[in-house]
Amino acid sequence: MDVDTMRLLATSIAVGAGVLAPGLAIGMIGAAALGGIARNPEATSKIQTNMVLAIAFAESVAIYALVVALIIKFT
Repeated sequence: MDVDTMRLLATSIAVGAGVLAPGLAIGMIGAAALGGIARNPEATSKIQTNMVLAIAFAESVAIYALVVALIIKFT
């Protein structure tokens, strides 16, 4: 394989692996938040605040994976 093919393969693996984990994490965070709200509706505002913060942290991992993939692709 030539260098460009390997670079493209590495880029796709970095993006694929880097998006899979945050996607699963966001789904688990949402499910846990909905379960918590269903059990204790009075705590909705606290749960939603923490859920949005946790989703933002999980999403930042996907953005880091995208940055690494772009570095791999263009260097």
